[in-house]
This record gives sequence, C-alpha cells and structure tokens, in this order.
Amino acid sequence: MTTGRAAAPASMAAMDFELSEDQQAYQQAARTFARNELAPYAARWDEDAHFPVDVIQRAGEMGFCGLYTPEEAGGLGLTRLEAAIVFEELAGGCTSTAAYLTIHNMASWMVATWGTQALRDGWCEALANGERLASYALTESGSGSDAASLRTRAERDGDDYVVTGDKMFTSGAGDTDLLVVMARTGGDGAGGVTAFAVPGDSDGITYGRKEVKMGWNSQPTRSIRFDGVRVPAENRLGEEGEGFKLAMKGLDGGRINIATCSVGTAQAALSAAQHHARERAQFGRAIGDFQAIQFKLADMATELVAARQMVRLAASKLDQRDPDRTAYCAMAKRFATDVGFRVCNEALQVHGGYGYLRDYPLERHVRDVRVHQILEGTNEIMRLIIGRAVLDEDAPERIR
Repeated sequence: MTTGRAAAPASMAAMDFELSEDQQAYQQAARTFARNELAPYAARWDEDAHFPVDVIQRAGEMGFCGLYTPEEAGGLGLTRLEAAIVFEELAGGCTSTAAYLTIHNMASWMVATWGTQALRDGWCEALANGERLASYALTESGSGSDAASLRTRAERDGDDYVVTGDKMFTSGAGDTDLLVVMARTGGDGAGGVTAFAVPGDSDGITYGRKEVKMGWNSQPTRSIRFDGVRVPAENRLGEEGEGFKLAMKGLDGGRINIATCSVGTAQAALSAAQHHARERAQFGRAIGDFQAIQFKLADMATELVAARQMVRLAASKLDQRDPDRTAYCAMAKRFATDVGFRVCNEALQVHGGYGYLRDYPLERHVRDVRVHQILEGTNEIMRLIIGRAVLDEDAPERIR
C-alpha cells in the first residue's frame, strides 16, 4: 500500500509507542483476568498466606504460564515486550501472584530453551498450561548478590548427577513440581556452575518452613535441602559449566518481569489515589482541589509513565538481542522498582490514615513492591552493572 508520500529514512522514522491490535488484546485479556480472578481475593490471600494454585492453573489455561515459552513447547511464543504488557496488568490485580507467575514463566522458558528433548517432552506442555508449576533455585545463604560463589554441588555418577547442598528464598518451593537448580559441577567461579531441572518430589529433597514475610504472602518462600538427590543427566540444562550464563540470561528477563510488576502495582495504587482525591473532602472541598495533592499526583503519574516506557524499551532490547540488553534491563529494573515503591508510598500518603488500614489495598501494595528493589539482583547491583557498561569505551554511542 502506498500513501503518495516518500517514506522517511530509517534513521528518521518515528518511534511507535502505541500497542498493536494483538498487544491490546493480550492486555485486555490480562486486565479482565486480574479484575475477576485476582483483585477480589488478593487481600484474603495475603492475610491467610494462601498460594492460589487453582487460580494459577486457570491463568495457565489463558496462556499466562507460558507467555514466552516457544509455541512448539506448548507456550504462546510471545515477545518479552508482549509478556511485560500482560504481567503489568496481572500485577494490578495481585502483585504477589503475578510475581510468582513471572518466576514460573522464566523457569518454564529455561526448560524449553535449554532442556533435552526428553526433558521438554516430559515437562514443557504441562508447565506452559499451568498443570505443573516451577520454581527457580539460585540463591544460597552465602551467595546472594555474589551468585557465582554458590556451593551446592552436583557430582556425576554414571547416568546421573548427585546433588547436595542448600538453597534459600525459593519462591513456590514445597508447592511446585519442578525446580530449576544451579549447582557446581566444576571449580570455583561462574564457569563451574551447571543448571538442572529437578523434580520437586525427588528423594533426598526436604523443604524448610514457610518464611514469614513482609509481603509477597500469596506465594510460599522456603529453603531447600538437597541430600544426595539423584538427577538424570538428561535433566541437565545446556552443557556443563554453562549454568551461570543461563542463569544470567534468565535474570535479564526476570528483571524486566519484576520491573513491570512494580509498574502494574504502582498503576493500581495511583488509580486508587486519583479516585480518593476526587471523593475525599476536607475543608469543604475535594482534596484533589488542593495544589499539594495535584502536584503529588502529577509527579506520581509522570514518573510512572517514564518507568513504563523504560521497561518496554528494555524488553524491546531483549527481544532484539541488543548487545547492551543486560545494561538496559538493569536500568529498567533499578528505575521502575524504585519508582514503583515511591508511587505506592505516595498513594498511601494521599489516603492519609485510611491508607494505613488493611481495609484498603495501599498498605499491601507498599509491602509487596518493597522486595522488588532487592530480588533479581539488588538495585545496588543494578548500578554496578550499569556503571560498568557506561564506562565501556563505546558506551556513549550505544547506551543513550
């Protein structure tokens, strides 16, 4: 089709910030699911520390458990940008449950991408449709930010590996069917780490108590002990020594996922604050008529829009396999999780004393997004990643 006007050179082409029809359809489907299946129950799940497996399975029926798992492995095969659009809407319904779904998606994608044919045949379809659930086990008591120093070992023994060690802060552990586990098969450092897909009910696995947390209460968090757990060699992901590289590839996407969960929760908090500012009257006027509240809402909205665009830019860089995608993912994670927490906290402030009550969702939003500044790499680590990238000789030409 022609328009009668010469096309602009590629360097001058306008950026399209609008969602396509397909992306709008994904967004609307996720928004409807969040409003009907998540938001009405989020407060009760938080209070009861209930893991809503049945609802997660219904999310799987919608395709939300295998968003970027390839179609040939049973998933939807969406881009990371499209997945971010979906996760943002889900987080507006229940931050904690949406965040677990992002972790499950990451683990499912790793199995589908680097698993053997036998492993993919046995697990991928059930993971993608939510029939089976997955966890990601990287962190240990002595290796948090320094993940490459992990000590859990996997020793080759015939056709198996024998895994021994401990993991902690594992989301879903004890209630999920498959664990993506990073274990040391070689020497010290990143090059000695290998990834495995370990059935969660394997002999020799024991789970710690459910951690009592500030937020994220609709998903369980437990430690895991591996005591001579036999794992078939066909359950290895990639080659020996590639585990840390795979983990970091997973975390690039994981940082986008958690950043967009912050944006989605902050949007819900901002919407609540806008409604409250119109309805709450003091001194004979709606509080939204006061400049102090208007300025607060203006800053919240501005920062939130900026965070959303940064997340979507980073997701696009990841989809394009841009050489600087790791830095962009780190920038998006650092900025969006800081903004998300600040917007939720300011929305609570707009509500005054009501915001501090559990009858309102604001205090839960604040509690749930606080951990986003810590997990998937703390925001201090994000600054290290960004700083190193910016100091690269060619960075001024590439990172802008």
